[in-house]
Amino acid sequence: MSSNLKLNSVGIDDCKDPEFGSLNRTVTFGKRSNLVYKILDSILKQGNRSFINIATNAVRSVTINRFSRDNRATFSGGDVSVAIDEDEIREHGSERLSGPLLSGMAYCVSSCSMILLNKVVLSGYKFEAGISLMFYQNLVSVAVVIALRLFGVVSTEKLTWKLIRVWLPVNIIFVGMLVTGMYSLKYINIAMVTVLKNMTNIITAIGELYIFKKHQSQKVWTAMFFMIISAVSGGITDLSFDAVGYSWQIMNCILTASYSLTLRRVMDKAKQLTRSGSLNEVSMVLLNNALSLPFATFLILLFGEWEYVYNVDVIRMPLFWVVATASGLLGLAISFTSMWFLSQTGPTTYSLVGSLNKIPISVAGLLLFNVPVSSPNLFSILFGLFAGVLFARAKMI
Repeated sequence: MSSNLKLNSVGIDDCKDPEFGSLNRTVTFGKRSNLVYKILDSILKQGNRSFINIATNAVRSVTINRFSRDNRATFSGGDVSVAIDEDEIREHGSERLSGPLLSGMAYCVSSCSMILLNKVVLSGYKFEAGISLMFYQNLVSVAVVIALRLFGVVSTEKLTWKLIRVWLPVNIIFVGMLVTGMYSLKYINIAMVTVLKNMTNIITAIGELYIFKKHQSQKVWTAMFFMIISAVSGGITDLSFDAVGYSWQIMNCILTASYSLTLRRVMDKAKQLTRSGSLNEVSMVLLNNALSLPFATFLILLFGEWEYVYNVDVIRMPLFWVVATASGLLGLAISFTSMWFLSQTGPTTYSLVGSLNKIPISVAGLLLFNVPVSSPNLFSILFGLFAGVLFARAKMI
């Protein structure tokens, strides 16, 4: 399962505590009863001033004085004066900082762990049936989403035949993207897979130029030129070079870019076929994974993987099923943690953290799987990671 979608930033509601109010989660007033009493008392004393004028002046005063040096602000509107409690300011500031930190850590850990676990299943256990592994992971995701929906934790759109027909082209590419990603990870080390995945950005940018007439800045094209250099030099200096694995990865880059471009064209039409007029991330996860099951079944029968899965000894090992199930759950976790992280920060921070997250994945892949690396190859990998971060930074400008 993959989470390559960019989500819109979600706003954070103001505090709903019955005893306290807040202004942008920063300034907390005194008890509401005292506030109302003082405002009414002020109105009575100043009959020639309207309530709106008093409230406006009060809010303006709080906004100006909330960052005073003595950490106390004066709520002044006529004769109204309310103290701002320093402990409340510190408490809300702590909440504001902990949300992005926890969500960012959850997103990074889930994405790193899934890639590493997939590598363990495919290379560590020498499991040859990548399509079957994808089928099982997607089945786990569908089961979890349906369970969460039944318990009212998440909400999803109803899967109608009209919606399914519109979504089929996207899903076919989605299945191809997952299958090629599985097989490339089997033959190539994680660091080189990470570097080669940068080529997806180049294909996507070219597609945006010709399909959507979207032009990129010079800095973006410069970063993509660095990506090409790192990919070529990395392949030449790769001591564990595998032509089959590189072929799978090239196909994966093409399909991943095609998925992104096709999704943009289909999304607006798909939204019109839902009751709410929108299609959230959870609905897309359910739609993609549920529709992928019949396609995966067909491919398993076509390539004869079912015979291999039936006879291979590794499926009789309980630990193998633990790792395979965990990788499926982590794939789903990436979708939920990415939504959480986006709601706490924004698309800009999300994109940059996603690029920086490739660094620990690459390092962990080299160390955990004892990958033979030469100095030129290591430099190519680091240069590719730098190009990825430069690309994300250039897209922000």
